[in-house]
Amino acid sequence: MKLSEIKNKLATTEALNFRLPNGTYVPEYFHITEVGIITKDFIDCGGTMRQEKVVNFQFWEANDIDHRLKPQKLLNIIDLSEKMLAMGDFEVEVEYQSDTIGKYGLDFNGKDFVLTQKETACLAEDQCGIPLEKRKIKLADLGTPAASLCTPGAGCC
Repeated sequence: MKLSEIKNKLATTEALNFRLPNGTYVPEYFHITEVGIITKDFIDCGGTMRQEKVVNFQFWEANDIDHRLKPQKLLNIIDLSEKMLAMGDFEVEVEYQSDTIGKYGLDFNGKDFVLTQKETACLAEDQCGIPLEKRKIKLADLGTPAASLCTPGAGCC
């Protein structure tokens, strides 16, 4: 989700619920300790220079179990971040502590914000020597008349 989409959802959402990919929820007493821009400059395995920018939200759980972040407060934090960081309308990534710091995408299911799994990928498959996966098809599925197929005993070989 882009930052503008999150702001639109926050304007009409009554409570901040963040659902993890496994179906559990980030505890409602979480804190957002950072809102920022992460810029990643890199070279892919094919030698192409690339740049990626995301808006980053970092979630943290403290012993402050009475803490509740409201949608309007998060909107205020985002507005301040946009002004102070000249933040663009980038995709939002969420950092959340599990066994290690996990990075998640963000979506909305109509009621809750949903942390989505992120995956790595090769950005230069055509240049790094990874063979493309070949489709396996049956000769019978080619749509050719059965009489023209070479079958055992057909005398075509």
